[in-house]
Amino acid sequence: MFINNFDPVAFEFLNFQVRWYSLSYIFGILLGWLYCKKIINDKNFENLFDDLISFIIIGIILGGRLGYVIFYNLDYYLNNPIEIFMFWNGGMSFHGGLLGVIIFTTIFAKKNNQNPLKFLDFIAIAAPLGIFFGRIANFINSELYGRATDISWSVIFINIDNIPRHPSQLYEAFFEGIILFLLMYYFLKKNFITKPGLISSLFLIFYSLFRFFAEFFRQPDENLGFIILHLSLGQIISVAFLLTGLILLYKTKNEIEK
Repeated sequence: MFINNFDPVAFEFLNFQVRWYSLSYIFGILLGWLYCKKIINDKNFENLFDDLISFIIIGIILGGRLGYVIFYNLDYYLNNPIEIFMFWNGGMSFHGGLLGVIIFTTIFAKKNNQNPLKFLDFIAIAAPLGIFFGRIANFINSELYGRATDISWSVIFINIDNIPRHPSQLYEAFFEGIILFLLMYYFLKKNFITKPGLISSLFLIFYSLFRFFAEFFRQPDENLGFIILHLSLGQIISVAFLLTGLILLYKTKNEIEK
């Protein structure tokens, strides 16, 4: 059993608190950008990708926040609309951030007469890096914690209660971060990147599968509980994204066969 008593504040500078969660976004985006620059072998496309980064950041932050507001706590924020802009109080949705990235990348691509799937494929290859850091930050922050358990590697999040729980954040860091990164690397080496949309579809499929099963170990949000068939909202949204990935895979394969 492990006792989680980590301080969510990494350090203070001139009375300004720098939190691990903020650093996870910074490191995830920075490493993802550097990784993409390394694997892109077209200079013109690389320059465009550099210009895309600001759109990606906006998509992650705006989409992630609005996704959390709409998917997970709409009633509360309708009654407290000013708190929607209080990012420092926490509350981000991965699926919302993903939608934000897709929307803003599409806007950027259309503006530059490019196929958005070409950009999204590279984003998909690098995304597990950001997911990994984000889940580690969730663990440090004692948020998105797991369900009660008596397993030997259980964790007590003392900021929550004294109940041993699954370290579900670490499960997700491993599968959605490390394993998914290795899968994306494998698809890159198999030259799937030359088929726009193929890697994006596989990312949606595998992320959704990993997230769906990880949710069985994660405590559902208190204000939501289980939705239907004893499934959490995260699982239901994951099914929707899984179906989207399968549809995109079907369309991509048809385009390749033509």
